[in-house]
Amino acid sequence: MRVVVDLSRCQGYAQCAFLAPDAFRMHGEEALMYDPRPDDAQRDRVLRAAAACPVQAILVDQLEGRPEVGDVPVAASTS
Repeated sequence: MRVVVDLSRCQGYAQCAFLAPDAFRMHGEEALMYDPRPDDAQRDRVLRAAAACPVQAILVDQLEGRPEVGDVPVAASTS
């Protein structure tokens, strides 16, 4: 799985960091740091974090070709 965050959209709400702390973390109050290739064990948490983003700044791409959430990249929100 590959994760991309549109940092120009991210508003620092930190929902992603709360839901998937191994993949997303806040550095200070506004800077988001994230793992662009989280482990498959984090898949569910990362997808929930992306879906919870109030500004839909997170894109999750399923690289393995396994069907996930409609079998298309999931545009979701994060902080």
